[in-house]
Amino acid sequence: MAHEGKRIRAAREGIDALKLYSIDEAIKLVKEKASAKFDETVEISMNLGVDPRHADQMVRGVCNLPNGSGRTVRVAVFARGAKADEAREAGADIVGAEDLLEIVQSGKIEFDRCIATPDLMPLVGRLGKVLGPRGLMPNPKVGTVTMDVKGAVAGAKGGSVEFRVEKAGIVHAGIGKVSFDADKLVENIKAFADAVAKAKPAGAKGQYVQRVAVTSSMGPGVKVEPATVLPA
Repeated sequence: MAHEGKRIRAAREGIDALKLYSIDEAIKLVKEKASAKFDETVEISMNLGVDPRHADQMVRGVCNLPNGSGRTVRVAVFARGAKADEAREAGADIVGAEDLLEIVQSGKIEFDRCIATPDLMPLVGRLGKVLGPRGLMPNPKVGTVTMDVKGAVAGAKGGSVEFRVEKAGIVHAGIGKVSFDADKLVENIKAFADAVAKAKPAGAKGQYVQRVAVTSSMGPGVKVEPATVLPA
């Protein structure tokens, strides 16, 4: 069993491991227990009643956080001509076509989100083995394959977060920083939970959202009553 340090033990004090807190109570505890010397990310984890090994139980989508994520997101865009210019004007960090393909193939991936216009997807498709495992492959389901390059870049820079269920049926995401006001964190969490709820697949049976927890980067997890984050 891994040794638990004094800082973690101290952070756990006052948190009932068996209790389901309301989201307001949980966020208050997360903010109080964050003790790192940097502005920790507040994260949410949702255990879903799905088996992603089945195609009709895959959960994937994107959520535009109303108060942003607090992260600096580096955006790459595969586009040509006017759409490439549009991407640069919108604030994309890297824009290109064949030249960008070569950069990525060389192993230099200095971006957190990848967007592509539909006409360049045959080109981007060659990078599936490189971008796919990193969760960076553009996908129309999450709005990263689009002709609305300006909107996609603005969304990525403004705090949109992508989510995809993992093998164990868990969806998680960073939804803000500890320095955010509590009400803004709660608003972001509810927006994310709503997006996950709307992404419920046809093959999901029984209770869809089973467990919810929130934590900060270096802090303890706090269990949340699902009803306090889900839409009525």
